[in-house]
Amino acid sequence: MNTTPVTVSPEASAAGTPADTLGTSAAQARSAALEELILKDPGQFRVLTGDRPTGRLHLGHYFGTLHNRVRLQNLGVEMFVIIADYQVLTDRDVADNLTEHVEELVLDYLAIGVDPARTTIFTHSAIPALNQLMLPFLSLVSVAELNRNPTVKDEITHSRQSAVSGLMFTYPVHQAADILFCKGNLVPVGQDQLPHLELTRTIARRFNDRYGNGTAVFPQPDALLSSAPLLLGTDGTKMSKSRGNAVSLSADADETARLLKGAKTDAERHITYDPATRPEVSSLLLLAALCQNRTPQQVADDIGSAGAAALKKTVTEAVNEYLAPIRARRAEYAQDRAFLRQTLREGNERARAVADATLAEVRSAMNSHY
Repeated sequence: MNTTPVTVSPEASAAGTPADTLGTSAAQARSAALEELILKDPGQFRVLTGDRPTGRLHLGHYFGTLHNRVRLQNLGVEMFVIIADYQVLTDRDVADNLTEHVEELVLDYLAIGVDPARTTIFTHSAIPALNQLMLPFLSLVSVAELNRNPTVKDEITHSRQSAVSGLMFTYPVHQAADILFCKGNLVPVGQDQLPHLELTRTIARRFNDRYGNGTAVFPQPDALLSSAPLLLGTDGTKMSKSRGNAVSLSADADETARLLKGAKTDAERHITYDPATRPEVSSLLLLAALCQNRTPQQVADDIGSAGAAALKKTVTEAVNEYLAPIRARRAEYAQDRAFLRQTLREGNERARAVADATLAEVRSAMNSHY
């Protein structure tokens, strides 16, 4: 694995934008250039991505991030997928049903095609060396930098805790440790996560400047922005585990039909794709289109003036047909819980070896390797 920074051509950065600044326009241009590099030489990339085990993964997760992980894996990119169980505590007082949620995540990963022989699936809590990186990393950022992180502000606003914990405050540094312990140099993110990744790049750069003695201990990871459009939940708001408005990957055909039957639409009978003025109808059209590998306009033209009932029937059939093989694989894996635990044990072992090596390198760079 080549952990040196990936070189992106100058035209891939926005004019006048410093190389270490991940503004949205610059990140979009860099993402396009990185996609070309991935196709040419996937082996030079190491990706860190993952999920918090707080509930069942749903269609928004699948079309937003999950299928892209499988794509990158199949292209030959080295993949690390973290189940961030410690991070569950950032916005809630207790991590409920943690074991169940972790196993459900592994089931979803395997069902969609994540291959544990090619992708390292591991839990945060099982990698002690990863968490030890938090202390030196925290010394490299100021309280003011943590305080003004917009993603943290938003998480605090929506926090379930009676009071904000110190773990929530250090959330961006926690994520930096997740990415840098394996020297990840590519992180698939949405635009709302760019501030987190910018802080990770800052930490990597400051560590290299302070302790690297002329060498780069850590790469400055690039953002791979997702082009996936936003799918709304059945109530017309953002699809979310906590809002009860999502169709989960583990839902059966009947539950899927029930949920989509109750999806919000509008009073206009003729079905058209117009995200600006008809967001709920357009989101359903988009979902059907994604499942059928068509455009939303084509789906809308087929339905025409048949109305919302026909739209929901089309979407339900498309989703159930698309998810049928995923559900079949999921049911098969669910019969072998020992294999799920074995997948995690082996992934944890691989991740621990990587983290231990990185921590030893950090201690040596800091002259604290006694």
